[in-house]
Amino acid sequence: MMEGVATENSSTEKPARTTRRARRRMTGTERREQLLDIGRTLFAERGFDGTSVEEIAAKAGVSKPVVYEHFGGKEGLYAVVVDREMTRLMDMVTSALTAGHPRELLEQAAFALLDYIEQHTDGFHILVRDSPVTTPTGTFASLIGDIATRVEDILGREFKGRGYDPKLAPMYAQALVGMVALTGQWWLNVRKPKKAEVAAHLVNLAWHGLQGLEHQPRLIGHRRT
Repeated sequence: MMEGVATENSSTEKPARTTRRARRRMTGTERREQLLDIGRTLFAERGFDGTSVEEIAAKAGVSKPVVYEHFGGKEGLYAVVVDREMTRLMDMVTSALTAGHPRELLEQAAFALLDYIEQHTDGFHILVRDSPVTTPTGTFASLIGDIATRVEDILGREFKGRGYDPKLAPMYAQALVGMVALTGQWWLNVRKPKKAEVAAHLVNLAWHGLQGLEHQPRLIGHRRT
């Protein structure tokens, strides 16, 4: 009996084999992307002031100095997040403007912004908040201004061809783009009516004006959803 016990004890005292693989250490690029993803989520939920470096580091499983090493602090991380979202939205709007007919261009611009809101909701939440003065890329208003500048050329050609003063094109461009952007902020929260219906009504107002509104606004482009 004692011999059996001794044999059992000796077997249990043998060191267990390590089967767990060592966790692979992230590269600098991977760590940077991880911090950007975490920062993007937290900034969207709580805003710039409501997010701390401590929380970002804790979510990533690193120490605060790692965040400072990659971005120089919360401001630097936020600036990169904002810049990426602004670039993404601008690219979506620019690539959407392919039609030759001005009315369909309005439809495409409206859809591009609504698509961005629907597909990148966190990013839009970040953009519509006031950006800190340390953010070099500015605010959502500055992005809307950039988009309006592109629309100016389209409106200018139309105004000239129809006998209107092309010098008024910048003002109308700001009005049109601002209308779509503010409606997009509202639609972000309510999500009603459907996206295509929102786009149709936006274009209805922009194209016909209040006096010439269609009772049943329609889309003339290929987009229906």
